[in-house]
Amino acid sequence: MSDGQNNTHDEQTKGLGRKVVVIYSGGMDSYTVLRQASAQGFEVHPVAFNYGQRHSKELGVAAGVCKKYGYPFQLVDVSSITPLIKGSALTDDIDVPEGHYEEASMQQTVVPNRNMIMLSMAVGYAVSIGAEAVYFGAHSGDHAIYPDCRTSFVEAMNAVCQIANYEPVDIRAPFIGQSKIDILRIGLALGLDYSETWTCYKGLEKACGKCGSCQERLEAFALNNAVDPIEYYS
Repeated sequence: MSDGQNNTHDEQTKGLGRKVVVIYSGGMDSYTVLRQASAQGFEVHPVAFNYGQRHSKELGVAAGVCKKYGYPFQLVDVSSITPLIKGSALTDDIDVPEGHYEEASMQQTVVPNRNMIMLSMAVGYAVSIGAEAVYFGAHSGDHAIYPDCRTSFVEAMNAVCQIANYEPVDIRAPFIGQSKIDILRIGLALGLDYSETWTCYKGLEKACGKCGSCQERLEAFALNNAVDPIEYYS
């Protein structure tokens, strides 16, 4: 077996027999994290959260993917906390801003403390099933707008989760230093089908093509010389 074949085999088997929890929203980034971890041999346990997001269509997409691939999906309804995390265009009656993620207007899509809330619950789930880690899909493109997607946050959460229970749980964000363009390139190399994802913040029948999430997605496909398989209004 050549070195290249050895490397591929090692990548596919490094997680063999080991459990991990994946925070899985149904979007491109978490879909890639989920499918990559599964390809690496981990026993994946996806968990999604209904926190009152207007684009709840993503949760149905996530459930469908898990059913297709036989993953033990958990959908947790925490929508009762929506009044406590107000002020975001993703949960309130505020127009979803259009434009690129790096524009200041995209701060309207920040949901207060969202990742800390979801990670805390996912860690509890990991402890209960004997999983070694919680994965989530933060990446470098999120850093400009979302404080809870930055490297300093991930490192701090990981440190806390080493001591928060008798069983330490790792917090892993495998794409924290990479862009959505990089994530898509990795996913395409794995042969992933991105028609199995939902990205748009507006949650309509088709993707709007104008919100920051759609703009970043379309940019990633264009720069990978690939065609986005989902339908858009524009």
